[in-house]
Formats: sequence, C-alpha cells, structure tokens
Amino acid sequence: MKFQALLFLLPATLLAQAPKGIWDAAVTSEGQPVAFRLEFAGSAPLRGAILDGEKRIWSSSGTFANGSLELKWDYFDSVLKASMENGVLKGSYVRRKRVGPVTLPFTAKPFQSPAPSTAKPAQFAGLWRLETEAKQGVRVMDGRFRQSGDQVTGTIQRIDGDFGTLSGQVDGNHLILTHFDGIRATRVEFEMQADGTLRGATTGGPKFRGVRAEKASQMGIPEPPDPTRYIAVKNPAEPLAFRFDDLDGKPVSLADAQFQGKAVIVTITGSWCPNCHDEAPFLLDLYRKYHAKGLEIISLGFEYTGEIERDRGQLRAFARLLHIPWTVLLAGTTEDGEVQRKLPQLASFGAFPTTLFLGRDHRVEAVHAGFAGPANPEEHRKLKEETESLVQKLLK
Repeated sequence: MKFQALLFLLPATLLAQAPKGIWDAAVTSEGQPVAFRLEFAGSAPLRGAILDGEKRIWSSSGTFANGSLELKWDYFDSVLKASMENGVLKGSYVRRKRVGPVTLPFTAKPFQSPAPSTAKPAQFAGLWRLETEAKQGVRVMDGRFRQSGDQVTGTIQRIDGDFGTLSGQVDGNHLILTHFDGIRATRVEFEMQADGTLRGATTGGPKFRGVRAEKASQMGIPEPPDPTRYIAVKNPAEPLAFRFDDLDGKPVSLADAQFQGKAVIVTITGSWCPNCHDEAPFLLDLYRKYHAKGLEIISLGFEYTGEIERDRGQLRAFARLLHIPWTVLLAGTTEDGEVQRKLPQLASFGAFPTTLFLGRDHRVEAVHAGFAGPANPEEHRKLKEETESLVQKLLK
C-alpha cells in the first residue's frame, strides 16, 4: 500500500510510457489542422515514422524520457518535440527553411478508427482536371482519387510533382484531404456542386474549380503542361557544361574522365524536396541496371541556407538516407533565379526536380520537369517505362 501511495504522488510525466504503435497526429499550418498518422517503434532508441501512404518516413533519431518526446529527421533538418499530458502528446515540429526555422504546433493521440459519416457521401473517385485562380504560374493540375465508402485517398499532380498521398473523409458533399510528409503540410477542401463539378481551395493557396477529366475540354479547361516540354535548353546542339564542388569540396566537371563517352542523367534536386526523395529510388534502380553499360548520374543539389558546410551536411544526409552511390554536387541555393544563373544553358526553369538526359556526347536529348511518385501509381508506372526506354536509347 505504501508503494502504491508513493506511485500516486509521482508526477504523471514520470509515469508516462513511451508511445507505441499508430497515433493520430496533426500539425497546424496557416491556422488549420493538417492530420496525418505517426508510428512509434522501439524504446531505446525510440523511432518515429510519418506515414505517407504505404511509405514510412522514419526519424533518424529519437528519445522519450520523463514524459518528453524528441524525434529528429536529420535529412529534413527538422525536430519534433512534445510532452505527454493525460495520454496526449502536445508540442511543435520545427524545420529549417529558406526563411529560417519554421514552427508548426503539433498534437497526437493513440489511433482510433474514424466514426462513419452520417450523411450520404458524394462520389469523388476518378480523374479530375483542376484549374486554379492563380494569377501567375501553372494553373492546371490533375487530381486522381480513390474512394471506399466515405474514405478517400489520392493525390494532385502538379508540374513539379505530386502532392504525396492525400487522405480524408467525405461528409455529404464536403471533403477534406490532408497530407504531411515532414516537409509539406497540405490541406485541401472540396465541395461537390449540384452539377457534379468541384469547388475548392488549398490552405494558403488559390481557389480552384474541378471537372471530370473527360469533360474538361468542353468546359474550357486546358490540359496541364507537358513535363517533357516545360523546360528546355537554349541550344540543344551544344554539350551541357558545368563545374561544381562535390561534398568534400573537390571540383567536378562533366569534362572529367569518369564522364567521358558516358550517357549522363543530371537531376536538379534538393534534400528539402519531397518529390526529389521520390525520384531518387527510381534513379537508383536505373543506375544499378545500366551503370555497367555506360550510364552515369549526377545530382546537382540546391539547398536553403547558403552556409556551405550546413548545406553539404544536408546533402550528405539525403545521400545516406537514399543510398545514393553516384556523384552529388552542391550547386547553389534555392534563391529565385539561382538555377538559371548556375546553369545558363537552360532556357527556363520551374520545377524541383528537373531531370536532364544527356547522350554520350553530353548534348541534352530530353528534359523532364517534376516527378510523378508512388502516390500517383498510374503516372508513376508510365513515367518509369518511358524513362527506361529513353535511357536504353541514350546508351545505344
């Protein structure tokens, strides 16, 4: 009895157990909650994974002591800190961005199956053409959604890549889809109209209208930009040339002996870019399959801070996480116009990643803007097939 009384007097934080299993979590962005799921495993060390569809984005380190949680994702330059209060985690997620550290309030509680909607759900499944009210930039995107009862998953494909796996629940004609991957916190609201069209908005972004893809042309909505024509080089007859330092500070050029007579994939990337994280495993498959036949890959990293050692550290973490065996160079920062200043042979630029395909003479044979990742399985499969065919052609 004395022992039980002593336990009763201890602070609740000292009695808190390390979180385990799946938790319902949310960060607050632009004043709105962005729901996602978080998985915990182990205890010493503790690991946490952000669930992005079927993908788990595991922390690089983690601890839980005296009711306090800390998870770090070194390759995102981010940290989650929270305290356990009555079985609920409350704290913040902080990530370094171009403007400096950005803090998002965070909460989480053990997973519970969502209660079914009381209203008959509208049907959002299928391929939609979405046109935003943006005054500049790309205005047209595709949305592809799957639905089971009132549960919806899917993604929106923009020129620079997909939004990751969006998920949510239909309530009558209203649908909220959210996605968090450690980099992006996205919340999209849709309202099904009486005529079967959509109206909606992304938090912090422009409003949009949507129609089913097969009706888009008659409704006056054009197709999205072609990612193979969105970015070009000024003179396709001129071999691509650049010279940047690798992660040890050694200058590397396409004129170096290791690249002579080789077909080369040059990807313009960044450790902060979620679609670049999706592209790397696919490039790794190509490298393993075709490197011995004459394929080289070079990643040109453009990072946030302009602090050389910090940015190199981020690219090292990126390469380590994704098991990148090819050459990674620190090419510049994410400042507007930087990519074209560092790569003046480009006629334009507007998407991370952008992938350039060079023949053995190092002339640019093709350019692809953005990347359709696993969240968009139909386009992802098509892109993989087209890219492998292109690589085979370059190697002939």
